[in-house]
Amino acid sequence: MLNIFTLANGRLFQEEIESLEELSRFQPIWVDLESPTLEEKRWVKQYYGLSIPEDAMDEDIEESARFYEEDNGELHIRSDFLIADAEEPRTVRVAFILNLMNDALKSKGVLFSIHDEDVPVFRLLRLRARRAPGLIEDAKEVLLKLFDADAEYSADTLEGIYDELEKVSTQVLAGDVTDALAGEVLGAIARQEDLNGRIRRNVMDTRRAVSFMMRSRMLNAGQFEEARQILRDIESLDNHTAFLFDKINFLMDATVGFININQNKIIKIFSVASVALLPPTLIASIYGMNLSFPEFQVLGSAAYPYVLVLMVASALVPMWYFRKRGWLK
Repeated sequence: MLNIFTLANGRLFQEEIESLEELSRFQPIWVDLESPTLEEKRWVKQYYGLSIPEDAMDEDIEESARFYEEDNGELHIRSDFLIADAEEPRTVRVAFILNLMNDALKSKGVLFSIHDEDVPVFRLLRLRARRAPGLIEDAKEVLLKLFDADAEYSADTLEGIYDELEKVSTQVLAGDVTDALAGEVLGAIARQEDLNGRIRRNVMDTRRAVSFMMRSRMLNAGQFEEARQILRDIESLDNHTAFLFDKINFLMDATVGFININQNKIIKIFSVASVALLPPTLIASIYGMNLSFPEFQVLGSAAYPYVLVLMVASALVPMWYFRKRGWLK
C-alpha cells in the first residue's frame, strides 16, 4: 500500500496512490509504504529517484547500520514501534529515509517510511495532524512527531500495565490465594512483564533515533528543543518501567510465597497424620507378635475390643494435643 501525505492549510491530508500517474498530482512531505509491492517500489524509484535498500527491514542492532547519512544527503533511520496488542504484543521495524534535497519540495523535503504492517503511532499522528492546523511544517517535523507520539503511546501502555497490576495486586494481597488463582496471577504477571520489557526496549530505540537527529544538526532551534523534550519524556518512562519491574517482582514473589504456604499446609497435614498414627502402629506391632500376653488372659474375649480402643485413643490424644497447640490450622 502506497500512501502520500500533503500539507494544505496547515493540515496533513492522506491520499492512497494506485498508479504512477497519480504521483505527479501531489507534492507530498511524507510517503508511507506499508508492505509495498515491487511495482510500488518501482514507482517511488521512478518518480522520486529513491531506491529502497534491500536490507531496509533487517534486524541489525548496530547503530552504524541503523542510523547513517548517505553521500547524497539522505538520512536513514531504522526504528522500532510498539504494537500493544492484548493477545500478541510486538514491535514493528520501520525504515525511514529523509530526503531534504527533493526537487519538488526543496524547503520541506520528503520523508519516506517503509514497514510491514500498520502502526498505531502512525494512525495517531494522522488523526492529530488532520485536526490540528500548524502541527506539522515539514518532513523533519513529521519524523519528530512520530517519535513524540511513540513516547506518548508507550506512556499510555505503561498506564494500562499499572492498572492490570493493580487488579492482580488486589487478588494477591487479599490473602486467599488458591493454586488455581496463583496460576492465573502468574500468567497475568508474566504477560505484563513481557509488555513492560518491550516498552523499555522501544523507548531506548526511540532515544537513539532522536539523539541521532540532534547530532545530525538538521533540526532548527524549535525542533531541537522539541527533540530535547522527547528525550526528557523518555527519561521519565525509563524510571516508570523500572518501578513497574520492581512491582512485578514483588507480586511474583508474593504469589510464589502463597504457593509455598499452600504446599506447606498439605505437607503439614501428612506430617500430623504420620505422627498421630505412630502410637496405634506401635500398639498394633506389639500385640501383633506371636506371644502370650497376661492382660489377654484376664480380658479373655474382651481383648480384641480393648486393643482397638487403645489404638483409637493413642491416635486421638496426639490429635487433641496438636489442635490445642494450634498446629492443625
